[in-house]
Amino acid sequence: MTYQQTIEYLYERLPMFTRIGAAAYKKDLHNTIALLDAIGNPQQRFKSIHIAGTNGKGSTSHMLAAIMQTHGYKTGLYTSPHLVDFRERIKINGDWIDATFIVDFTNRIKPIIEEIEPSFFEVTVAMAFEWFAQQQVDIAVIETGLGGRLDSTNIITPELSIITNIGWDHMNLLGNTLPEIAAEKAGIIKPGIPAVVGEYLPETKDVFMQQASRCNSSLFFAADAFSIAAVHSTPQALSITLNNHETDEAISLTTDLGGLYQQYNLRTVYSSCLALQKAGWPLQLPLMQQALQQVKPLTGLHGRWEVLHTSPLLVLDVAHNVNGIQQVLQQLEHWQQQNSGMQIHIVMGMVRDKDIDQVLALLPKEYSYYFTQAQLPRALPAPDMQQQAAQHHLHGQAFTQVNDAIATAMKAAQPKDLVLVCGSVFVVGEVDRTRWEVK
Repeated sequence: MTYQQTIEYLYERLPMFTRIGAAAYKKDLHNTIALLDAIGNPQQRFKSIHIAGTNGKGSTSHMLAAIMQTHGYKTGLYTSPHLVDFRERIKINGDWIDATFIVDFTNRIKPIIEEIEPSFFEVTVAMAFEWFAQQQVDIAVIETGLGGRLDSTNIITPELSIITNIGWDHMNLLGNTLPEIAAEKAGIIKPGIPAVVGEYLPETKDVFMQQASRCNSSLFFAADAFSIAAVHSTPQALSITLNNHETDEAISLTTDLGGLYQQYNLRTVYSSCLALQKAGWPLQLPLMQQALQQVKPLTGLHGRWEVLHTSPLLVLDVAHNVNGIQQVLQQLEHWQQQNSGMQIHIVMGMVRDKDIDQVLALLPKEYSYYFTQAQLPRALPAPDMQQQAAQHHLHGQAFTQVNDAIATAMKAAQPKDLVLVCGSVFVVGEVDRTRWEVK
C-alpha cells in the first residue's frame, strides 16, 4: 500500500472516535495490551510523561516537549486528534513520524487488526510507541485521548503523571459528576510515580488525594504552590509572574502561545518541571524560559489562540467544551477592553456529542455569528446549529463550508475587529491557512 492507501485503510477499517463518536470508544485496555504484546511491548523501552485533563493537555504537552528538547533530550510527542495530517499526532523533536514507517507498521500488524478489531486510537497508540522505541527517544510526552483510567495510553509507567484540570466534557463516557470525571482522569496516577495537578475544584481535590494515597505517590497541586501575580497578554504571546508560596520567590515565564488561559498551563508546566527535577531530570530555569518562548517552532503546535491575520484579527482556537469556551470568552472580553470599538465575529461549528446548549448559553448575544460544520459524520449540520443557537437568541447565517463562513466574517469585519474560529478541532483543521496568512 502507498501512504495514502494506508491512511485510508486505517480510517475506513477501524472505528474512529473523531468520526463516529462514542461507538468507537473501547472501555478497557484488552486490545491495547494485545497489540503491544504482539509487537514486543515497545512502551517498556523509553521513558515518558503522561498528561490527562479536560482542557489544556495539548498545550501542556507541547510546552513540556519544547522544554525537554531544549535541554538536549530526543523527545517524542504523542497527541490527538490531528488538525490536517495524521502524522501530526506522532512527532520526535517536532518532526512528524516517517510515512514509510506508517505503511510498514500497518502492513505488519494487519493480521492482528483483522483478528481483534481494535479502534483507530488503539492502533495509533501502538504505532507511536513502536516509533518512539525504534528511534530511541530519551523521553516521550504522551497525551491521553479520553479520560485516563481506561485510555489506551494508560499502559505506560511514566516518570510523572500530570492532570491539567477537570471540567465538563464527554459525560456520556466519563461520568455525570465532576468527581466521577476526576476519578477517570486520576486513573493515570501510578504506584510510586509522582503526580502534578494543575487546577482542581473543591469537589475534585479529594479524588486526586485518595488516588495518590492508594498509589503511595507524591502529589503536587500547582495552584496551591504558586499564585499568578501578574499577567501580560499580546495577541501572540503571554507573560506571567508566579509567586512561590513557600519561598516567596518570583518566577517570570513567557510563552509564544497567546491566550490568557495559557497562564494556568504555564503554572502547571513549571510545577511539572520541578517534579521532574526531584525525579532526577536536571532541568534549568533559563532553558525552560527559552523553550517556552518558542513552543510553536520547536513542536509545530497549531490551533491554540493562533493568529492568522492581524487586520482584522483572525484567530483560531480549538476550544470545544464549556470550560474551553469560558476561557476564550474571557480572552475576548480582555481584547475588547483593550481595543475600544472592537466588534467580535464568531465562526463556529461543533460535533453532535458535545453539550451544545450549555456552550451556546455562554455566548454573548451582541456578537456576530457564522455557523458552520466540519466535513465528518459527527459534525452537527450548520443549519441545525443555526436553529439551536436561535433558541439562545444568537443569530447568524449557516455555511456548509468552513472557509466560506470565514470569508463572510472577514468581509463583514472592520480592520480593528476580531474574527474567532472555534467550537471544534475539526472546524479549525479545515481552515485554509494559505488564504488567511498573517499580514
